[in-house]
Amino acid sequence: MNKRIVITGVGLTSPIGNDLKTMRQNLLDGKSGIAEHEIRYMGKRPAGFCEFDEFKHQKKKSRRRGTRVGSISIYCANEALIDAKLDIEAIDKSRMGVFLGLTEHGNVETEEEVYQMQQNEMDYNLWSIHHNPRTVANSAAGEVTLNLGITGPHYTIGSACAGGNMGLIQGVQQILLGEVDYALCGGASESPATFGIFAAFNAQGALGTHEDVTKSSRPLCKTRNGITISEGGCVYMVETLESAENRNAKIYGEVVGYAYNSDASDFVLPNTQRQIECMQKALVRASLNAEDIDIVNLHATGTVMGDINEVSAAKAVFEASDKTYINFTKGHIGHSMGAAGALELAGNLPSFEDGMIHAGINVEQIDPECDVKNLVLNQPIETNTVDIILNNSFGMLGINSTVIIKKV
Repeated sequence: MNKRIVITGVGLTSPIGNDLKTMRQNLLDGKSGIAEHEIRYMGKRPAGFCEFDEFKHQKKKSRRRGTRVGSISIYCANEALIDAKLDIEAIDKSRMGVFLGLTEHGNVETEEEVYQMQQNEMDYNLWSIHHNPRTVANSAAGEVTLNLGITGPHYTIGSACAGGNMGLIQGVQQILLGEVDYALCGGASESPATFGIFAAFNAQGALGTHEDVTKSSRPLCKTRNGITISEGGCVYMVETLESAENRNAKIYGEVVGYAYNSDASDFVLPNTQRQIECMQKALVRASLNAEDIDIVNLHATGTVMGDINEVSAAKAVFEASDKTYINFTKGHIGHSMGAAGALELAGNLPSFEDGMIHAGINVEQIDPECDVKNLVLNQPIETNTVDIILNNSFGMLGINSTVIIKKV
C-alpha cells in the first residue's frame, strides 16, 4: 500500500444512535437497541430499527421514488461529509466515489408491491413504475450520487454480512488505484422492514428469542439461539493522509491492512480455517503481528456454530497475545447485515482517544466453547492505550473480511 489511506469522517445510524458520539456512549453504557416490533404475517418479533430523520438530507419526492436502504445511505453519506468538514461543492465531484456493501436491496419495496397486489385481486397495474431502479444492484450507492451530485464511480458490493467491511475496502482500493481522490464507503441495510428475512431465518431455526427482548441477541452466551435482525448504516469518508493533512482534517485512523477470501465449503456454515487465513493475510498486509493488535471485534452473530467457529479462529491467531482484547457489538444492536462490519468498526474507533474498550453484552453464562482470553464481557474496561483495531465481518456463501485500523 504505497499511499496511506485514512478515515476522516463517520456518518451512521443504528438502533442505539444516529451519530458516533451517541452510539459510542450507549455501547459503553451497555444499552440494547432491540425492541419488540410487529412484523407482517409473523406477529411481534425482536428487531432493531433506526430512528433518524429521513428528510434531513433528502427531499420527500426522492424518498418516495427511492428505497429505505437508499435513504439510510443518503443520511449516512451526508453525515460523513459534515463530520469530515469537506465542502463537496469545492472539489471535483468526478474524483469522488461511492462504494457500499449490501446484503440485500429493494426487498422492502418489492414486498410491499406484492402485498398490495395480493390485497387487490392480483392487479399487476399496482406494480410501481419505480420498481426497476429500486431493485437494480447499484441502487443504494446510486441514490447517494443523485443526492450529492457525485459524478465519480459508484457501485454496491454484494457481499452478504461482510458488506460493511467490503465497502470500506473498496473505497481504499479505488484511491490506491488512482480512480478517485475521495471515497464515501461502508455498508447499509434495511433488513427488519421486510418479513421475508424473518421468515427465512425462522425456517433455519436461527431467529434469536428471550423472555427479555433486549437479550434476544446474546452472542457467545451458552443459551444463545440465533440472530436478531436489525437495520442500520455506516459510511466513512476516506482519503489519503496527505490530503487530510493538507486540509487539517480530523483523522480517526489509518487503514493499514485488509483481507478477504472465500470458504468454498458451505452455503451458511462458516469455515474456521478460512477465517484464520483471512486474519493472517490482513496482518501480513499491515506488516503486523498478532501481538500488535489491541482490539479484535468479532463478527459474533449469536448462532450456535457461527460463534464457536469464529472464536476458534480468534484463539488460533490471538491466544498467544497477552495484550489483545476481544469484544463484540451485536448484543447491543443486533445483526445489521450489510451495515454490520462498518457500524461495529465505528463503535470501536473512539478507543484510540479514550482508551476504553466496550463490552459485549447479554452474556449470562459464557459458552465454554466460546471462552477466550481477554474477552471483554458485560462491563467496559479502560486500558493505557489503544493503537490498533482489527475488525472481522463474515457472510453467507463463505465470504470473509478483515480490516485493520491504526491510530495516527
